[in-house]
Amino acid sequence: MSVGELAGLLVAVFWAVLVTLLAVVLVRLSRVLKEATVLVSAVTEQAVPLLTDAGAAVRSANEQLERVDEITANVQDAAANAQALSSTVAATLGGPLVKVAAFSYGVRKAVAKQNGTLPLPTQPGEREELARLIRAEVRAATAPKGGLLARVRRAVRG
Repeated sequence: MSVGELAGLLVAVFWAVLVTLLAVVLVRLSRVLKEATVLVSAVTEQAVPLLTDAGAAVRSANEQLERVDEITANVQDAAANAQALSSTVAATLGGPLVKVAAFSYGVRKAVAKQNGTLPLPTQPGEREELARLIRAEVRAATAPKGGLLARVRRAVRG
């Protein structure tokens, strides 16, 4: 064999080894691509129903929000109507009712004063007024009869 033939043989062996290694790499790459294809198809099969469910959930949430908006608008209208009714009742009946209550209170006090008995007060201001009147009566009863204060009291009472 000549040197040229030996060099040709070495190049042929080198190319055979290189082609074998490339064939092994291509076989492994094809296996990886097949597994990737299976994985992508599985993800696609699972993702499509998930996206469909998510779309349905969003539509349902939108419907519920529309209902809540309607309810909120109705409640707002009802509150405005109640406020208008309240202010109308207060304007129409409030003044006369206060006058009737004040008149009935005055009549009760006058009748109780005429009978000599005072009803027990229910309001804190009325209780303080009653306590002040009782203290004044006690002072008047225990004060000397001929003093200046007694004469002033008799003059005020009439």
